[in-house]
Amino acid sequence: MSIEASLVKKLREISGAGVMDCKRALEETQGDVEKAVLVLRKKGISIAQKKSSHLTNEGLIDAYVHQGGRIGVLVEVNCETDFVARNEEFRAFVHDLALHIAASNPLFVSCQDVPDSLLSQEKEIYRKQALSEGKKENVVEKIVEGKTEKFYEEICLLDQPFIRDPEKTVEQLLIEMIARMGENIEIRRFTRYQLGESV
Repeated sequence: MSIEASLVKKLREISGAGVMDCKRALEETQGDVEKAVLVLRKKGISIAQKKSSHLTNEGLIDAYVHQGGRIGVLVEVNCETDFVARNEEFRAFVHDLALHIAASNPLFVSCQDVPDSLLSQEKEIYRKQALSEGKKENVVEKIVEGKTEKFYEEICLLDQPFIRDPEKTVEQLLIEMIARMGENIEIRRFTRYQLGESV
Protein backbone atom coordinates (compact mmCIF):
# COMPACT_ATOMS: atom_id res chain seq x y z
CA MET A 1 0.00 0.00 0.00
CA SER A 2 1.30 3.44 -0.94
CA ILE A 3 1.22 5.87 2.01
CA GLU A 4 0.56 9.55 1.32
CA ALA A 5 3.13 12.02 2.63
CA SER A 6 0.35 14.01 4.33
CA LEU A 7 -0.51 10.95 6.47
CA VAL A 8 3.13 10.48 7.44
CA LYS A 9 3.34 14.18 8.35
CA LYS A 10 0.15 13.96 10.44
CA LEU A 11 1.44 10.90 12.32
CA ARG A 12 4.81 12.59 12.93
CA GLU A 13 3.02 15.62 14.43
CA ILE A 14 0.98 13.38 16.74
CA SER A 15 3.74 10.97 17.78
CA GLY A 16 7.03 12.81 17.30
CA ALA A 17 8.45 9.61 15.74
CA GLY A 18 10.81 9.53 12.75
CA VAL A 19 9.62 9.57 9.13
CA MET A 20 10.48 5.93 8.40
CA ASP A 21 8.97 4.70 11.68
CA CYS A 22 5.74 6.57 10.86
CA LYS A 23 5.70 5.21 7.29
CA ARG A 24 6.20 1.62 8.49
CA ALA A 25 3.50 1.99 11.19
CA LEU A 26 1.04 3.36 8.60
CA GLU A 27 1.86 0.54 6.19
CA GLU A 28 1.29 -1.98 9.00
CA THR A 29 -2.12 -0.45 9.78
CA GLN A 30 -3.18 0.18 6.15
CA GLY A 31 -3.10 3.96 6.63
CA ASP A 32 -5.10 4.07 9.90
CA VAL A 33 -3.46 6.91 11.86
CA GLU A 34 -5.02 6.01 15.24
CA LYS A 35 -3.86 2.39 15.01
CA ALA A 36 -0.44 3.58 13.81
CA VAL A 37 -0.10 5.71 16.97
CA LEU A 38 -0.69 2.56 19.05
CA VAL A 39 1.90 0.63 16.99
CA LEU A 40 4.46 3.38 17.61
CA ARG A 41 3.67 3.49 21.33
CA LYS A 42 4.11 -0.29 21.64
CA LYS A 43 7.38 -0.04 19.72
CA GLY A 44 8.53 2.75 22.05
CA ILE A 45 7.69 0.67 25.13
CA SER A 46 9.64 -2.34 23.82
CA ILE A 47 12.64 -0.13 22.97
CA ALA A 48 12.48 1.44 26.45
CA GLN A 49 12.38 -2.02 28.06
CA LYS A 50 15.43 -3.17 26.04
CA LYS A 51 17.35 -0.03 26.98
CA SER A 52 16.38 0.00 30.68
CA SER A 53 19.43 -2.00 31.78
CA HIS A 54 21.89 0.40 30.11
CA LEU A 55 23.88 2.66 32.45
CA THR A 56 23.00 6.34 32.44
CA ASN A 57 26.09 8.27 33.54
CA GLU A 58 25.60 11.37 31.37
CA GLY A 59 22.73 13.82 31.25
CA LEU A 60 21.65 17.27 32.28
CA ILE A 61 20.57 19.26 35.31
CA ASP A 62 18.09 21.99 34.43
CA ALA A 63 16.77 24.85 36.54
CA TYR A 64 13.51 26.73 36.18
CA VAL A 65 12.30 29.72 38.21
CA HIS A 66 8.65 30.75 37.96
CA GLN A 67 6.36 33.61 39.03
CA GLY A 68 9.01 36.22 39.63
CA GLY A 69 11.10 33.93 41.81
CA ARG A 70 8.30 32.37 43.87
CA ILE A 71 8.80 28.78 42.61
CA GLY A 72 12.10 27.15 41.65
CA VAL A 73 12.86 23.68 40.30
CA LEU A 74 16.05 21.68 39.77
CA VAL A 75 15.73 18.42 37.83
CA GLU A 76 18.36 15.84 36.89
CA VAL A 77 17.76 13.62 33.86
CA ASN A 78 20.37 11.02 32.92
CA CYS A 79 21.20 9.41 29.59
CA GLU A 80 23.90 7.08 28.27
CA THR A 81 26.05 9.46 26.21
CA ASP A 82 27.15 13.10 26.19
CA PHE A 83 26.02 13.14 22.52
CA VAL A 84 22.38 12.81 23.64
CA ALA A 85 22.98 15.11 26.64
CA ARG A 86 23.92 17.89 24.16
CA ASN A 87 20.98 17.15 21.84
CA GLU A 88 18.54 20.08 21.59
CA GLU A 89 15.46 17.82 21.75
CA PHE A 90 16.77 16.13 24.90
CA ARG A 91 17.50 19.53 26.48
CA ALA A 92 14.01 20.77 25.60
CA PHE A 93 12.55 17.60 27.16
CA VAL A 94 14.45 18.19 30.42
CA HIS A 95 13.36 21.83 30.51
CA ASP A 96 9.73 20.84 29.88
CA LEU A 97 10.02 18.46 32.84
CA ALA A 98 11.21 21.34 35.04
CA LEU A 99 8.20 23.43 33.89
CA HIS A 100 5.89 20.49 34.59
CA ILE A 101 7.31 19.99 38.09
CA ALA A 102 6.86 23.70 38.86
CA ALA A 103 3.21 23.55 37.76
CA SER A 104 2.16 20.10 39.03
CA ASN A 105 4.14 19.81 42.28
CA PRO A 106 4.85 16.06 42.34
CA LEU A 107 6.47 14.68 45.49
CA PHE A 108 8.20 11.60 44.02
CA VAL A 109 9.59 10.50 40.66
CA SER A 110 7.69 7.16 40.60
CA CYS A 111 5.29 5.09 42.69
CA GLN A 112 8.26 2.91 43.77
CA ASP A 113 9.59 5.96 45.65
CA VAL A 114 6.45 6.40 47.79
CA PRO A 115 7.19 5.23 51.36
CA ASP A 116 5.19 2.17 52.44
CA SER A 117 4.04 4.00 55.57
CA LEU A 118 2.46 6.83 53.51
CA LEU A 119 0.83 4.38 51.12
CA SER A 120 -0.59 2.25 53.96
CA GLN A 121 -1.94 5.37 55.66
CA GLU A 122 -3.70 6.54 52.46
CA LYS A 123 -5.16 3.09 51.75
CA GLU A 124 -6.52 2.89 55.30
CA ILE A 125 -8.21 6.27 54.87
CA TYR A 126 -9.80 5.15 51.58
CA ARG A 127 -10.93 1.87 53.16
CA LYS A 128 -12.57 3.65 56.13
CA GLN A 129 -14.28 6.15 53.82
CA ALA A 130 -15.72 3.38 51.64
CA LEU A 131 -16.94 1.38 54.66
CA SER A 132 -18.50 4.48 56.25
CA GLU A 133 -20.41 5.05 52.98
CA GLY A 134 -21.90 1.56 53.40
CA LYS A 135 -19.96 -0.08 50.58
CA LYS A 136 -19.75 -3.87 50.66
CA GLU A 137 -16.41 -5.54 51.47
CA ASN A 138 -15.98 -6.95 47.97
CA VAL A 139 -16.35 -3.44 46.46
CA VAL A 140 -14.13 -1.71 49.02
CA GLU A 141 -10.86 -3.15 47.62
CA LYS A 142 -11.72 -1.96 44.10
CA ILE A 143 -12.46 1.51 45.46
CA VAL A 144 -9.17 1.53 47.40
CA GLU A 145 -7.30 0.42 44.26
CA GLY A 146 -8.90 3.17 42.15
CA LYS A 147 -8.20 5.88 44.71
CA THR A 148 -4.61 4.67 45.09
CA GLU A 149 -4.09 5.07 41.32
CA LYS A 150 -5.47 8.62 41.58
CA PHE A 151 -3.15 9.28 44.54
CA TYR A 152 -0.14 8.17 42.46
CA GLU A 153 -1.29 10.49 39.67
CA GLU A 154 -1.30 13.40 42.10
CA ILE A 155 2.08 12.82 43.75
CA CYS A 156 4.25 10.80 41.30
CA LEU A 157 5.86 12.61 38.38
CA LEU A 158 5.78 9.64 35.98
CA ASP A 159 2.05 9.05 36.58
CA GLN A 160 0.98 12.66 36.07
CA PRO A 161 -0.67 13.85 32.84
CA PHE A 162 1.93 16.03 31.10
CA ILE A 163 0.93 19.71 31.33
CA ARG A 164 1.59 20.41 27.64
CA ASP A 165 -0.25 17.29 26.45
CA PRO A 166 -2.63 15.89 29.10
CA GLU A 167 -3.45 12.94 26.82
CA LYS A 168 -0.02 11.53 27.72
CA THR A 169 1.57 10.82 31.08
CA VAL A 170 5.12 11.94 31.81
CA GLU A 171 6.11 8.25 31.64
CA GLN A 172 4.69 7.94 28.10
CA LEU A 173 6.61 11.07 27.12
CA LEU A 174 9.78 9.54 28.60
CA ILE A 175 9.25 6.28 26.67
CA GLU A 176 8.80 8.23 23.43
CA MET A 177 12.02 10.16 24.14
CA ILE A 178 13.92 6.89 24.75
CA ALA A 179 12.63 5.54 21.42
CA ARG A 180 13.62 8.72 19.56
CA MET A 181 17.05 9.10 21.16
CA GLY A 182 17.83 5.38 20.93
CA GLU A 183 19.26 5.09 24.42
CA ASN A 184 18.15 4.75 28.03
CA ILE A 185 16.97 7.94 29.73
CA GLU A 186 16.15 8.17 33.43
CA ILE A 187 14.53 10.96 35.41
CA ARG A 188 16.81 10.64 38.42
CA ARG A 189 15.64 13.29 40.89
CA PHE A 190 14.18 16.74 41.33
CA THR A 191 13.76 19.42 43.96
CA ARG A 192 10.96 21.99 44.00
CA TYR A 193 11.08 25.10 46.15
CA GLN A 194 8.16 27.41 46.83
CA LEU A 195 8.71 30.70 48.57
CA GLY A 196 7.37 30.64 52.13
CA GLU A 197 6.50 26.94 52.22
CA SER A 198 7.12 25.18 55.51
CA VAL A 199 10.33 23.21 55.75
